[in-house]
Amino acid sequence: MQPGESFPIAFIGGGSMARALIAGLLRRGVPARQISVGEPSADARAALQRQCDINLRADNAEAASGAELVVLAVKPQQAGSALRGLQSALLQRAPVVLSIAAGLRIADLARACPPGIAIVRAMPNRPALLGAGVTGLFAPPSVTAAQRSLAELVAGAAGRALWLRSEAELDVVTALSGSGPAYFFLLAEHMAKAAEALGLDHDTAALLARDTLHGAGLLAHQDTTLADERAAVSSRGGTTEAALQVLQQGGFEQLIARALQAGAARSVQLADVLGAAAGAAADGSR
Repeated sequence: MQPGESFPIAFIGGGSMARALIAGLLRRGVPARQISVGEPSADARAALQRQCDINLRADNAEAASGAELVVLAVKPQQAGSALRGLQSALLQRAPVVLSIAAGLRIADLARACPPGIAIVRAMPNRPALLGAGVTGLFAPPSVTAAQRSLAELVAGAAGRALWLRSEAELDVVTALSGSGPAYFFLLAEHMAKAAEALGLDHDTAALLARDTLHGAGLLAHQDTTLADERAAVSSRGGTTEAALQVLQQGGFEQLIARALQAGAARSVQLADVLGAAAGAAADGSR
């Protein structure tokens, strides 16, 4: 499946991440007529209609009818009921289900789908809203290469998409790229505060911190390693080396490792809670 190639896509939920992916698909040449969105909120449908001329439906099943790929873009707590409401549409064409509902494992999603439905999990991040996202993908071996291609085309519409070796790696992706923007923002925030304490006015310190964060991100996308880019800024005996030594002596590396460990562990905990709730809901619907 190549960018611009047409196939019917349905989004269940029209929130910010769905809008980011839809905008990316349109930029890549997917015709608007091939995209449907099921969104019960009239306000959300109106916002989407202003953004692009796609097919909008208040009824999820109607939106998903005939789709080859269904993007589950609702809150995790709503995912099970949303999928159970799509039974007829899922049975009709057996589309690939691409879930961007955080934390819900494939086994939990499968309980709400008819047997044999191909399910792919994705973990996008907030920069996707600007077309600069990165998304981790996982699919079990039963998902075919063609089905993976459909999922990858959509997941990569708002940035880069990469496949993971195991579903458990999604917890690490959540801690690294999912939560990661907040770590950089926190660092820039405290850099600005420290510069202000050293005498810069508030607006100047904030502007310098923001633009430095932006510029460093652009440098990180060059054909070099992160370590190479760090070394290029660090002259022996210079100001950067002096500052980095303080960070290293303060246990910066260990602190970052502990932060990601905490984020990944919390991702596992939340998945366990969501999975238990999904199982109870499935049992209650029988």
